[in-house]
Amino acid sequence: MEDTEFADEIAQLCYESFSKLPARGKPEPGREWTLLAAVVQLSRGSGSGAVEKQVVSLGTGTKCIGKSSMSPNGDVLNDSHAEVIARRGCVRYLTLELLRAVRGEDSSVFQPAEEPGKWRLQSGVSFLFFMSHTPCGDASIIPMAESQCQPCASVTSVQFHPESKGGAKRKAEEPVKRAKQPRLDEPTVVTDPSRNRTADCQLDLTQVPDIHRTGAKCVPGGPADPLNPGAGYHSTGLLRVKPGRGEPTASLSCSDKLARWCVVGFQGALLSHYLQGALYFRTVVVGQCPYSQEALHRALVTRCAHTSGLPVGFSLTPPRLLQSSLEFPFSLSPTVARHQAGQGRVSPCGAAISWCRVPEQPLDVTANGYKQGVTKKVLGTAKSRSLLCKLELFHSFLSLVSATDPACLPESLRSAHLKTYLEYKLAARCYQDAWLQLRSQVFPLWPRCDPDLLRFC
Repeated sequence: MEDTEFADEIAQLCYESFSKLPARGKPEPGREWTLLAAVVQLSRGSGSGAVEKQVVSLGTGTKCIGKSSMSPNGDVLNDSHAEVIARRGCVRYLTLELLRAVRGEDSSVFQPAEEPGKWRLQSGVSFLFFMSHTPCGDASIIPMAESQCQPCASVTSVQFHPESKGGAKRKAEEPVKRAKQPRLDEPTVVTDPSRNRTADCQLDLTQVPDIHRTGAKCVPGGPADPLNPGAGYHSTGLLRVKPGRGEPTASLSCSDKLARWCVVGFQGALLSHYLQGALYFRTVVVGQCPYSQEALHRALVTRCAHTSGLPVGFSLTPPRLLQSSLEFPFSLSPTVARHQAGQGRVSPCGAAISWCRVPEQPLDVTANGYKQGVTKKVLGTAKSRSLLCKLELFHSFLSLVSATDPACLPESLRSAHLKTYLEYKLAARCYQDAWLQLRSQVFPLWPRCDPDLLRFC
């Protein structure tokens, strides 16, 4: 099967899966738009060689909350961009599959590994990541044709209120008047402060009239974008934070998070206790949208290319990058095309949807970091919490630990002193070592999370 045909098959599978979900949380046709991401499990049969493809996690969303709205109890969903929602839903799915495995039940994902207490993927099983749009941040800084204009409005932020309909919006830059630019005869070589040397990531801006903008802003402590007219607006290869304007956030761009997953895996610190090696997306598929494979490779792979000293089971794992010719029906362009007079202005959908392949409560719809529709009266209770927030995922992990025969517990979980979310994360020594190597060598400006926000249990 050719790459384009395969990419279209994956996109169609994800769009159909989204269409089967209930209406709750979906955009209003012709007035609201959103972005979609998904994790697809590929299972190759040992005999026929046929590959079964099934969506195991879907996510939609365009917003994240500001720093002042973050909770020390782990009960607020900080980042609701579709890519993050899809990955966190996949963690729910993998936690359940590990629970089945440790109980001796059939798991479609895991089999025992050589190391005691550890598990690995079954032969023929792999995971693919789909995005309806190029991820925000570095991967979105791509040349555009003279006839194109910026696709979306700029990222904005409003003060967060759990009961409000507002939130920090994910959009791209407004169209700008481009001053007539002199011919750029030489490629722009960008200095990358996060590596303290000239970046290997070069964006050839020769004869490029303008570039697509990202609303994500450079991390504090590093240089800002030049903001020059046209192609000189952004620097490439830099860490960026969401949402881009208004109240600062602690959420890194999706480009940066995907780059991190290419090195330390997408399973996270907690599940790495149970895994013999990190889990990587072997393929990344992007839907029809402004796209540059060169920019996506730069953002996800090239920036991390010189990472060394990683522990066993971790490595830079470049995914195969593909683009589909199929556009997500609820992205901005088709929404604008369907917009009718009297519907009000076109705007991003305020809700984020998560669906994952689990038997209990597979659907989770949130707004502003909480379950959609909650009131102040129930804030701080389980009724207000997203199933994807840190606290809920931690509780699911603790259920996995409790279900594991003590004699079969991974060595890293045998300490009697582990209690808080932070302690369990730090006890995943191989994962933390891999992250330390990546952060110190490639991303030293990556903002560190306040430990006081992680000491819940």
